[in-house]
Amino acid sequence: MESQSTRTVRIFRYDPEKGGEGAFQTYKLDIPDPNTTTILDVLLRIQKEQDSTLAFRFACRVNMCGSCGMVINGREGLACKTNVCDLPAGQDITLRPLNHFPVVKDLVVDMGPFFAKYEDALPFFEPLEKRTEPYIIKPDDPNRVDIGMATDCIACGCCVSSCTMVDNHDSYCGPAALNRAFTLLADTRDALFEARLTRALDSCYNCRTEFNCTEVCPKSISGTRAIKYIQRLALKNLKSVRPLPPHPAETAAAHAPEKAAAAPETPPPAHPCACGGVDASRRSFLKSATGIVGAGVVISLGAVLGTAAVGPTLNDLPSQWVDAGKDKDFPVGKIVSVTLRYSRTQAFHKENKQFPVLVRRDSEKDFICFSSICTHLGCAVTWDELSNRFRCACHGGAFDRDGKVIAGPPPSPLPRLPWKLENGILKVEVV
Repeated sequence: MESQSTRTVRIFRYDPEKGGEGAFQTYKLDIPDPNTTTILDVLLRIQKEQDSTLAFRFACRVNMCGSCGMVINGREGLACKTNVCDLPAGQDITLRPLNHFPVVKDLVVDMGPFFAKYEDALPFFEPLEKRTEPYIIKPDDPNRVDIGMATDCIACGCCVSSCTMVDNHDSYCGPAALNRAFTLLADTRDALFEARLTRALDSCYNCRTEFNCTEVCPKSISGTRAIKYIQRLALKNLKSVRPLPPHPAETAAAHAPEKAAAAPETPPPAHPCACGGVDASRRSFLKSATGIVGAGVVISLGAVLGTAAVGPTLNDLPSQWVDAGKDKDFPVGKIVSVTLRYSRTQAFHKENKQFPVLVRRDSEKDFICFSSICTHLGCAVTWDELSNRFRCACHGGAFDRDGKVIAGPPPSPLPRLPWKLENGILKVEVV
């Protein structure tokens, strides 16, 4: 007899020795506490208890290395960050490898193409001047604020997997590489502004502003914002943009008909570009715009694009009140974990958010709501009844009942969130 806590887990299986297209295999697993059980925990239990041949990647377990990126119920995410409670209780848990990557085995993919395209955007820092002393950059420095969280990218590949354009344009380096280029283009200390802007802009042509990368990023980085920033930057620096030779992928596509004639039994797939090579009109638009409409109009257009697409994302988002549950769901003297689900609009993009909080109830009218995101590495914090403390997986981090650090490296206490009671409903303020 299956208990109410039993979940069906469907996992994509592929054996390179057998070949073929692969298929899904079904497992049954009892998960008594979905609030504290991650998808990585599920995979480890299945591998240990039911099928030792199951292959998947993981390393840090704290949302830092990006190794465990996969498609979870149709959406890219990190197995170590996604809790079972984040998925609908009545649905199967379906796990498959990232899109657009060659599958090595089961959930393991070859990240080689990802890093090859990452290199296309010149992701390394080249100093503009030699210095004997390091730069001093304050946290409130405008350059640091502008880059913001974009430097937190862990190269997990989730954004590339979610992007529909990556599979349609071989020369497109993808949102992760363009986000890296954005952080360096916004850095006044870097010496490769012209070369990097030209390289990055060449790929920006292929973005269709679908916001898929922004939606799935486990670090809440907006690849779309980075791409629009680069496009605006190009409009403001027309003289720095130099024409690029055709990308090797485009050159290969241009000669595709010749290869097809030589080997008609295995014709290559058609390139999405109708001309079979470089889309000259798109590449040359910015360079020719000065002669066609004048530099003043182009710069004005850049300002409009910047205000409409990039500017709003730099503003502080308004806070909102989200229902956490009925007050009777939070026993006095206990600490309960709950996941807040709400929609947030940023510029013209609307996304569904999930935010876990820890609610401590001291009396009938006294609550304390803690963010369950560790202040050290951003991993999930849980309440441990036995030790009477909050624990996280990042190097033994621990907090007491008041959220104060008592062990490990977290630099500050757990953040407290505003709350209020309305008609017997506990509401928590989030951004």
